[in-house]
Amino acid sequence: MHFQAMGIRGDTEFDDILAHFQSLGGDAILMNPDMVCGEGHLLSAAMHGDRAFAEGTNRSNSLLTEIILYAAWERQIGKAIAKMKPVDDRHEYAAILVDIDDPELDSIGMVRDDSILDATPEKAEMLGLESTMVPFEDQAIEMVALLELQKM
Repeated sequence: MHFQAMGIRGDTEFDDILAHFQSLGGDAILMNPDMVCGEGHLLSAAMHGDRAFAEGTNRSNSLLTEIILYAAWERQIGKAIAKMKPVDDRHEYAAILVDIDDPELDSIGMVRDDSILDATPEKAEMLGLESTMVPFEDQAIEMVALLELQKM
């Protein structure tokens, strides 16, 4: 599996964005960027989800759902999806692309904007992270890893 994390924005509808990525031979997860603290947060969730499937420790039936569980730091699928669900009519997404080399965003009227993934103090507060010497993105990556321990 090949994963790419990015921020995207534009006026294209959610379902049309997903259909576009599937037409490229891969898949994608679109999440609320307010619930993401950095590219590393997303890539760590993807890596842990992929490993859970490889080792047979997955909690869900789908790799994409497993990745959402890790990104949300939740054990329950319903809670994870509710937490990571994009905000209606905002048209900004934190995206994890699966097995897509060139997302061809311009062909669907979307642009890449990785700044929406930045780990900000506002996001950290919403996610319950603390202002310490440890950067917020590193704390988010640690929370992804801690979910692994909670599954045992």
